[in-house]
Amino acid sequence: MTIVNRLTVDGRDYFLPEPVTELKQQILAAIQAGGGYVNIPPLRGGPGIDILFSPGMPVTWSQIDVGGVDGNVVTDEAPPSAVDDDFGL
Repeated sequence: MTIVNRLTVDGRDYFLPEPVTELKQQILAAIQAGGGYVNIPPLRGGPGIDILFSPGMPVTWSQIDVGGVDGNVVTDEAPPSAVDDDFGL
């Protein structure tokens, strides 16, 4: 099982590997200080991105399981509908 953390800042998503504890603390400290830049590391290599966090800015965290051990594959196919479209014609 692989867990990826999703940080959503002002409607934009950033995907991050574990651990994120220190990053969460940096973001909280920047907000509590009235605002400040925090470097958001990339999921895979590179310099990351600096985001200016400020009080009142919408910030949410979530975790996503991207590699379940059960072998299920996610597809774009819609699930079968329970609606009968035949209309008896």
